[in-house]
Amino acid sequence: MFATRFFLAAIATLGVAACSSVPYAQRISARQAAYAAAAREPVRSFRFFELYSWEPLGDSQLAIYTRPNEAYLVSVMGPCPDLEFTNAIGLTSNLNEVQVRFDKVLTGRRDMPCTIGEIRPVDLAKLKSVEHEQRKIQSAQRAAAAGDKPGS
Repeated sequence: MFATRFFLAAIATLGVAACSSVPYAQRISARQAAYAAAAREPVRSFRFFELYSWEPLGDSQLAIYTRPNEAYLVSVMGPCPDLEFTNAIGLTSNLNEVQVRFDKVLTGRRDMPCTIGEIRPVDLAKLKSVEHEQRKIQSAQRAAAAGDKPGS
């Protein structure tokens, strides 16, 4: 009896987990596309005094905000453990400057640091515009069914 209940609970849990991963994957994909569309040409470094905010965009990319109006799309070399699910990150820097192929993203004590492979400044006005376009709803008139009466 216990084995049957356990088996059914495990199947239900897996079913719910499988269903919930689709919207997450779609949301991350849309966010990646928006940031990629708004990102400028790669740069070698950026000035870093304080981490204002950050957003994971998969296991090898993240958006870093150094100020409310200044963001960078950062790609790491290879997948970064726990990047999508960690609560906090850290960045190494030398004299308040984060550099490509030298500095790292830190995701936790037990994980290896992730070397930064590319830095691209983000045009936040363009990002906002792209996000607005992604949210547009396509509307169209529904065709009247054969049994419907006009005006009722």
